[in-house]
Amino acid sequence: MKTLMNRPLPRFGLLVVMLAVVGAASAAAALPDYSPDANHERGQIPDAYKWELDQLFPSDAAWEEAMTALAAELPRLQEYKGRLGDPVRLRECLDLYFDLHDRINHATLYPSLQTVTALTDDGAQGRSSRAQALMNQLMGDAGFIRSEVLAIPDADMEAAYARADGPAPHRAYLDNLRRRRARILSDDAERVLSLAGDNLWAEIDLNELISPIERAFQGMLSDMEFPMVHDDDGNEVQLNFSNYRTFRRSQNRDVRREATEGMMDMLKRYEHVFAATLAGQFHLDVLFARARNYDTALEAYMDKDALDTAVFDNLVATVNANLEPLHRYMTLRKRVLGLDELHVYDTGVPLTEGVEVKMTFAEARDLLPRALAPLGEEYVALLAHGLDPANGWIDLYPHRDKESGAFSASVYGRHPYAKMNYQDTLDDVSTLAHEFGHALHSHLAATAQPYSSFRYVPFLAEIASTCNEALLADYLIERTTDRDERINLLVERLDGIRSTIYRQTQFAEFEKVVHGFVEEGRPVTPGLLNRTYADLLQKYYGPDFVMDDFAALEWAYIPHFYYKYYVYTYATGLSSGMALAELIRDGGPAAAEAYLDMLRGGCSRPPLELLMGAGVDLTEPAPIEAAMRVFSRTLAELEALLES
Repeated sequence: MKTLMNRPLPRFGLLVVMLAVVGAASAAAALPDYSPDANHERGQIPDAYKWELDQLFPSDAAWEEAMTALAAELPRLQEYKGRLGDPVRLRECLDLYFDLHDRINHATLYPSLQTVTALTDDGAQGRSSRAQALMNQLMGDAGFIRSEVLAIPDADMEAAYARADGPAPHRAYLDNLRRRRARILSDDAERVLSLAGDNLWAEIDLNELISPIERAFQGMLSDMEFPMVHDDDGNEVQLNFSNYRTFRRSQNRDVRREATEGMMDMLKRYEHVFAATLAGQFHLDVLFARARNYDTALEAYMDKDALDTAVFDNLVATVNANLEPLHRYMTLRKRVLGLDELHVYDTGVPLTEGVEVKMTFAEARDLLPRALAPLGEEYVALLAHGLDPANGWIDLYPHRDKESGAFSASVYGRHPYAKMNYQDTLDDVSTLAHEFGHALHSHLAATAQPYSSFRYVPFLAEIASTCNEALLADYLIERTTDRDERINLLVERLDGIRSTIYRQTQFAEFEKVVHGFVEEGRPVTPGLLNRTYADLLQKYYGPDFVMDDFAALEWAYIPHFYYKYYVYTYATGLSSGMALAELIRDGGPAAAEAYLDMLRGGCSRPPLELLMGAGVDLTEPAPIEAAMRVFSRTLAELEALLES
């Protein structure tokens, strides 16, 4: 068996930067021709555009061998039970625990990444479930570590840190563990919660801990029969989650209306199932929170990341105080598009016909290193390396059996993986910049931190991604001289803020309100969910927005509602990312280095402290208000251009 070692990742120097940037154009030219089509089979996509999972395991058989070996090693952890008061034994135990955790994480990622590109592959689904069960077993078996570590007196722990052979390399982990000592229950209670899938102590991205309820939701999405709709040329094609976004941006209103109504009509047929899965997930969230004596699920999941609920409430209150510019933007859309009524399918279409930028992946590879150059040579080198398909980081194009959307998965000791559904739009370029923000954040943290403290918390997760988007938008807007193209780019910036700050805050409000229903004991029905979502949608989009009955069903297919209070981090992330992009532009290399130090920090310090070190304080309204001012200024410029 080939073991994946926990070794530091190499830093890239100036020579690599020069080679990567100089060679980008020639490498891009060598890429095979391919026109993306969401209805293609995976086999129709050239292998050059698929990620290389054999860098995790060379085969399913090698994965099976690794799983067998890991299962055999788990009992070793119990040899340390009752002995963690000894600093040497504590260090040995934690070294073993994190080595097992790292290797099992590799084993979970391999089938998980297989699954998202083969949704109907039962074998990959089975492997993913088995690997996740092994990770759950490890976390359950390690329950004694929490209880024994929390029993060590403060003075003894400080003395243990001072020893050369003590647990100092894991201090960040241990201090964060001891911070929540009041939340530890009896051994029997901890065992039961572990068996139930409690995730409030998980040392892993919660998005990777898929509950049986979330699996049922995913199964519904996979098995639904999508309707046939018409494209811009009048051809009948099958709707799916990947091409839905494209249809929603069509200049032909009949196309985008048919696609939207078709999607929502399909969801309507299953609304009771979706209501049951969402309510079930939220009941589970509340159960875990109350079991550990939190008043609300929000409090529990914020405290997991050393955050106060005031950060969440500050975001919602500040955005709600700044809804007028969004209402104004909706009014502008209605006027420019020449509509009597503005419906949900009119909110994302470009405002200038025929100038929407198309950009192939090869062109995007050339653009992004230039746009993100303010982040410095090391960052640009890593970016160019990861964007080269030959290095196996990316699964680029959509196909029939592939999950919609995009994400980045971090792999300690190797490299990140980025899943895209790239379809040659400027929005896809922005998504590529976004996902590589995640990827390089993980890569820099893995380079600088031990495994026990390299994983940044969700609160920080969306900052690097949205900082990249902000720098890209600034680069494009500053360099365009064409009026219509500038209008299009301003609209892209407005829609980026609309979808990432306004929309995700709307989602966060919905999540909190529905968790509140569960916490009050109120039955969560499709009707209640529809009314709640519709009221929020109307509040956010304002008086010129016409609320169709079917638009209220949008909640049904949003996977992020199963991610345990994650969506608010998109909004705080873009607010922070925009503030940091401005600091980097104005402050030069010193500001960029302070920002990269935050990325390298992982979870070695509390998240607010890391962010403040880069120059942003999200306990105050100021960064969010600054983003709202950017929205207002951009809107004012757009209004002036459209009237000229």
